[in-house]
Amino acid sequence: MVDTSPISATQAYTKALEQAAESKGSGTTVGVDEVKTGPSFSELLSEAGEDAIAQGLESEKTSLQSLTGEAGLVDIVTAVSSAEVTLETVVSVRDRVIQAYQDIIKMPI
Repeated sequence: MVDTSPISATQAYTKALEQAAESKGSGTTVGVDEVKTGPSFSELLSEAGEDAIAQGLESEKTSLQSLTGEAGLVDIVTAVSSAEVTLETVVSVRDRVIQAYQDIIKMPI
């Protein structure tokens, strides 16, 4: 089942906009047209995976701090919400990749 929740869609759209803004202006001019160069698909997935892992580690750190009483309730709720959004995004991307793979397999040669 593909996750199409508004949160995951918004997060994916925001990330795409940020990456487009970062890579803007880094192209080479060929005649009149400008060819945009940016990260490859594998680099985007790698970066997204690293971000998800970092977010998970940060949430775990906050949960450990909550056990010792070093973190407040607001910190705990923020960490849980952030971890939930990250997990929803990772599951959504995974489902989309699987669906794309299945669509490619079904294509006639």
